[in-house]
Amino acid sequence: MDGTVEATAQIDPSPAPEGPIRPGRKRDHTRDPEIMTAAIDVLAEVGYERMTVDMVAARAKAGKATLYRRWPSKADLVLDAVGCMGAAKAGPLPDTGSLRGDLVALLSPRTVHDADHKLKVMLGLASVTAHSPELAESIREAFLEPRAAVTRALLERAKERGEISPSCDVGLLSRVSSSMVISRAMFEHRPVDRAFLLSVIDGVIIPAAGVGPAAGR
Repeated sequence: MDGTVEATAQIDPSPAPEGPIRPGRKRDHTRDPEIMTAAIDVLAEVGYERMTVDMVAARAKAGKATLYRRWPSKADLVLDAVGCMGAAKAGPLPDTGSLRGDLVALLSPRTVHDADHKLKVMLGLASVTAHSPELAESIREAFLEPRAAVTRALLERAKERGEISPSCDVGLLSRVSSSMVISRAMFEHRPVDRAFLLSVIDGVIIPAAGVGPAAGR
């Protein structure tokens, strides 16, 4: 709402085969980004239950056989797609000189749009997370932890410059906005727009961090 497995070479004691070695055909991974994007888009539109590998193949204009060779099941495809979202690198942190300024600077139209898209993907996966701990962990790493990490860094910086109380529970406060966003979208079925996100900043995070009205603005 983020691992690489290294293979260890094994020495084969059997004699080397006679004659030339014919290497197997390598898999073409050049279209993986397009397929991952298609999978995420379909997931956001129809949810996990209605999503099919065939729908992703059609959206990506790729052969169904290609997808099934690479991802034997829908779950495998979704896990990879969600993992790719989590691997995306965040931009530099804003530095406006105040906690509120930094938090508001995160709410650019592009950022709000991307966050809304991620939220739709997360909601589309809600029905299966209770039965798939691996998928639930991927969602946490892709959607929840990156946002919490950014907020945590901004809070820590505000603490270092003496803007907020040293006793502020940065870890807890960094997860408040994500929790409120999920609650609003999943249970209240109301839009998560810039106005709502600003109300969370001004009505919850800034007061909870102990920033006075004048300093907060």
